[in-house]
Amino acid sequence: MLATMKDGLKEICIEVTEEQLECFYFFYKMILEENKRINLTSIIEEEEFAVKHFIDSITCLKAVSFNDGMTLLDVGTGAGFPGIPIKICRPGLEVILVESQAKKVKFLLKVIREMNLKNITAVHTRAEDIGKNPFYREYCDRVTARAVAGLEILAEYCLPLVKIGGFFLAMKGPKLDEEIIAAKKAVDVLGGEIEKIINLKLPVTGDERNLVVIKKIKQTPEKYPRRRGVPLKKPI
Repeated sequence: MLATMKDGLKEICIEVTEEQLECFYFFYKMILEENKRINLTSIIEEEEFAVKHFIDSITCLKAVSFNDGMTLLDVGTGAGFPGIPIKICRPGLEVILVESQAKKVKFLLKVIREMNLKNITAVHTRAEDIGKNPFYREYCDRVTARAVAGLEILAEYCLPLVKIGGFFLAMKGPKLDEEIIAAKKAVDVLGGEIEKIINLKLPVTGDERNLVVIKKIKQTPEKYPRRRGVPLKKPI
């Protein structure tokens, strides 16, 4: 795994230390162990895991800056992607992992504790609910979401959490054109603007990815996000 990480990160021009690489391997071992009890991932082979989970997560660093002192909130983080890999690479970030399944949150808190990660927490809640929470609303410099829902739905989950001038980064697969068209109205209504779309290929596998970078340019109307289930059933 470590050789794959080194070569893959070199290919996308991201530098990490030996200590950070060891952190990734420790995290991988924790996921494998927990995967025996709960379904975290179907990808368990070392090289494929390194590319499709770790390096894929780290590609976010190619899209926008992640500077010390910034706050990153990762919606629907699951086993911790992309939030924990970004935290390992940028330890000066404040990171909030949001996950709706209690058993996964319990695992994430264990990872944070055993890896001795600082200034990071996992919150058991839904995206629709945390977006209404006055503490988190328009608080975050960066918000990420990876393979959670369609872009028009993700926009309603995520943009209420982004501060004006901050960015929402949606990690998407290769087929994106229809999603972009469908999401334009929602992005505008929610106070965002699609700044750029970064197309890239993952090392080793050559899998295509798109990073949709949405800048928050105005406040999100107070009615959003709507109550649980509504964004999914009736996208803006």
